[in-house]
Amino acid sequence: MTRQELIDFCLTFPIVYEDYPFDGIADAGTWTVMRHRVNKKSFALIYERNGKLCVNLKCDPFEAGFLRQAFADVTPAYHMNKVHWNTVTLGGDVPEEELKRMVGHSYDLIKPKPRKRRPG
Repeated sequence: MTRQELIDFCLTFPIVYEDYPFDGIADAGTWTVMRHRVNKKSFALIYERNGKLCVNLKCDPFEAGFLRQAFADVTPAYHMNKVHWNTVTLGGDVPEEELKRMVGHSYDLIKPKPRKRRPG
């Protein structure tokens, strides 16, 4: 999966936009941050490191540890909270369908929760 394909996949989720908070412009050397438009929370940070395409994804702590054991290309997140975020290096041992599932899980963790209605 290419950088643009990953961005395009992230944009398939509801009310999502791409942001470039560190450089202001989109190019291969910048960090692309995928955010929910309502709460501005990020769920995917796409960047290149050591010549490889990487993405930081939010994850529940139990699953984060499991994924790190299951895949060599899933590691504690670069420049993020190591408990709640993983880095996935693309082009390695993580199948594309699993990567897409992880992106969806990350999105689900940050999307706004529906408000509970108070009894009248």
